[in-house]
Amino acid sequence: MRIIIKNKETLLYDDFTFKCCIGKNGTTNNKIEGDKKTPKGVFFLGPVFYRKDRIKNLFTKIKKKQIKKSMGWCDDVKSRNYNKLIKITNNVKHEKLFQKKNNYDLIIPIEYNTKKPQKDKGSAIFIHLTKNYKKTLGCIALKKNDLLILLKLINRDTKIQIC
Repeated sequence: MRIIIKNKETLLYDDFTFKCCIGKNGTTNNKIEGDKKTPKGVFFLGPVFYRKDRIKNLFTKIKKKQIKKSMGWCDDVKSRNYNKLIKITNNVKHEKLFQKKNNYDLIIPIEYNTKKPQKDKGSAIFIHLTKNYKKTLGCIALKKNDLLILLKLINRDTKIQIC
């Protein structure tokens, strides 16, 4: 089964339809770091990262990783760790995963530009939480209850198709 991003505000999986939001500037076949666009294509999903202090009894068939205060996602195009999970240092630009706001209480990395990352082709493309469906910087965002339902349905073979 595939998760399908049908348009700027609809995510489909099997018989389920969820409201979502995507990048502020829509979708693209030519993603560039910082363009606020969501990359088009078919991609695998990474493990679900979660805040254990905020998400209790998380049920899913995909691998789970607890978010630690030291975790970040490198978005520094000059780094050899570009578009990878890192331990936070002051030497490298990064997206903090452990945040005060709730958007990153649940994160599923989309395996875009991850195997052999090309510099400046985009990083930190996630499925994460939203409270108000405000457009993202390139990610896909869902309400917490919807993402929790989706996590119960998907497995390690699930892909996402962004049209």
